[in-house]
Amino acid sequence: MPSPSRRLQTKPVITCLKTFLISYSLIFWFTGVILLAVGVWGKVNLEAYFSLGTEKSTNAPYVLIGTGASIVIFGLFGCFATCRGSPWMLKLYAMFLTLMFLAELVAGISGFLFRHEIKAILAHTYKDAINTYNVTSPRSKVVDTIQRNLKCCGRENYTDWSTTEYFKDNGIPTSCCKESANCTVEILKDLDQAAKEVYNVGCFALVTSVMESNLGIIAGISFGIAFFQLVGVFLACCLSRYITNNQYEMV
Repeated sequence: MPSPSRRLQTKPVITCLKTFLISYSLIFWFTGVILLAVGVWGKVNLEAYFSLGTEKSTNAPYVLIGTGASIVIFGLFGCFATCRGSPWMLKLYAMFLTLMFLAELVAGISGFLFRHEIKAILAHTYKDAINTYNVTSPRSKVVDTIQRNLKCCGRENYTDWSTTEYFKDNGIPTSCCKESANCTVEILKDLDQAAKEVYNVGCFALVTSVMESNLGIIAGISFGIAFFQLVGVFLACCLSRYITNNQYEMV
């Protein structure tokens, strides 16, 4: 049993650790809010790019939303555990932070190592999406969205459409047109005339550029959050140890 003087000396240390851990937990909670916002933004703005290679929508934004929601919940739990001064709650909080750190680290490293493979897969799926374009399929609608939003046409340029089945009957898709009113089927079937009415820049380079720039931001935020979690693990473990060893109880 610690002496009264020992416990009096320990109180300021525990109070200091509590202050730091509550501050950390609030910041951690705020990062969860940021991830939630990024996930919602990705769902709204990047859905077309992520879902290009599949007939179904991607789960990537939902992963960010779920991660952000988990961080928000455990951030509040961390504040509660710190205020209560409960060692087992603090250990649970530290365990969650450790698991989050490892998961984010593995995900970040995997994304970095396989970025070239991902780019190659995207190139293949984009080419396949153009070759099988039929206006109504989900992947065809993704191609239309990309061409309108990025103001581009085809994989490398608008001439890529000349080898497709769709071109034989309809010409270049109207989503390539600078002004829809100027695009008739006759013009879209003639590459020379279409060159003046459609975007001349290919989409693949623009798509990869948009994805890489936005994923770079997301990766940077994720790595920052991951290493920031080590601070929380250290604080939670230290506070739990001090409370346990000195039998500290909140009054």
